[in-house]
Amino acid sequence: MKKTGPTAVYEQRVPFHDCDPLRIVWHGHYYKYLEIARTLLFEERGMDMAFFREHGLHMVVIESRCRYAFPLRYGETLQVEAWFKDVEQRLLVAYEIRNLTHGRRAARAWTTLVAMRDEAMLMETPREMLERIRA
Repeated sequence: MKKTGPTAVYEQRVPFHDCDPLRIVWHGHYYKYLEIARTLLFEERGMDMAFFREHGLHMVVIESRCRYAFPLRYGETLQVEAWFKDVEQRLLVAYEIRNLTHGRRAARAWTTLVAMRDEAMLMETPREMLERIRA
């Protein structure tokens, strides 16, 4: 996936409690790692919980996908890089998860989020968010 614009990078060691009996990360935990990286991406652009409350906004995930390529195992180091792929009508955030211990890509993923205000789904990304993303 082509990376354009700012990225956020998150690293951690794989904890025991994220693994199945074979010491491989259970596939559902990858989404937790994506969420951490996406939160970091937003926060690095000044879009933390206070920002969303101040502007009466919240974001909802409407679609997600993860394609697994190489396992993550207990004790190995993983890295997640997140970046905005599209920001106009919705936020498409792309990710690459790497197994740093083996120097291999573990997965590629993306999530699509839309903004909501007063329980209404917005048809385009709010100006206040676009200004922060593009700054």
